[in-house]
Amino acid sequence: MAFLSMDLSDLRKYRPERTEPDDFAAFWADTLAEARAVPARLDALPVHTGLTTVTVEDVSFPGFAGQAIRGWLVRPRGAEGPLPAIVTYVGYGGGRGLPHDHLLWASAGYAHLVMDTRGQGGGWSVGDTSDEAPGSGPAHPGSMTRGVLDPASYYYRRLYTDAVRAVDAVRTHPGIDPARVVVAGGSQGGGLALAVAGLLPDLAGVIADVPFLQHIRRATEITDDFPYKEIADFCKVHRDKVETVFGTLSYFDGLNFAARATAPALYSVALMDEVCPPETVFASYNHYLGPKEISVYTYNGHEGGGGHHIPATLAFAASVASAA
Repeated sequence: MAFLSMDLSDLRKYRPERTEPDDFAAFWADTLAEARAVPARLDALPVHTGLTTVTVEDVSFPGFAGQAIRGWLVRPRGAEGPLPAIVTYVGYGGGRGLPHDHLLWASAGYAHLVMDTRGQGGGWSVGDTSDEAPGSGPAHPGSMTRGVLDPASYYYRRLYTDAVRAVDAVRTHPGIDPARVVVAGGSQGGGLALAVAGLLPDLAGVIADVPFLQHIRRATEITDDFPYKEIADFCKVHRDKVETVFGTLSYFDGLNFAARATAPALYSVALMDEVCPPETVFASYNHYLGPKEISVYTYNGHEGGGGHHIPATLAFAASVASAA
């Protein structure tokens, strides 16, 4: 594997023009208003895990169209609230996993909501939330082209809405401080965190590790890796629908959310990442409107900083939503 894309000095200055539909803001305002017709709530059942330092609850909340989205809520046992909260989103193909997969944030003093990913959870981490979608036309295997010929039917309209509603839901919990919510994730999860940051003006912070779904059209032109390759393969077959596809994707491109996001943000990028090329991550970072910092991992691929990045995320979260 070799270095990809530009030199780091050029990446730090890379700020391409955004392609944003004229009705972008109205599309998302209408989408969220429709979803919020169902009041936010967080239904929870205790789970007996054998873990002694945390409590775990199997939760659900209304997402897109009021559909039930599952998750885990993990909290430090015995902690007095209201606690700051971390809402995390999962990487592509994965689901919410198992409770003992999610001990870091509760161990650091936070309430931690892990959102399951509708229709995923069969690739590398288990999930159990179905994608209750209407018929959406032909799609390449995976989620990237599910309903891609129309923004209204596109898969990520549902998933981005779920991600916003996860924050709405966690803020209803009496043991959580609604003013101290940080959204976080890696890869697809990082892309979801950035979308939520562009749609909610009052987050405490954003952690986006090697984020996916940024500068999407450019990504399909510079990497042969999945999941972006799903889009390229679809366009290879549907030659007459290329502009329709990218017209839809412009409603979901992280650059357009980053340009609206004002919460403090911590990005990470890996310069040998062939899944989410550094050019796409820096394009998003350089458009990000709010206070920001980025951790660069020169010799890493899509694993990014791994465990070495955790101290940076803990320090960032403490600075924006103290767990004290």
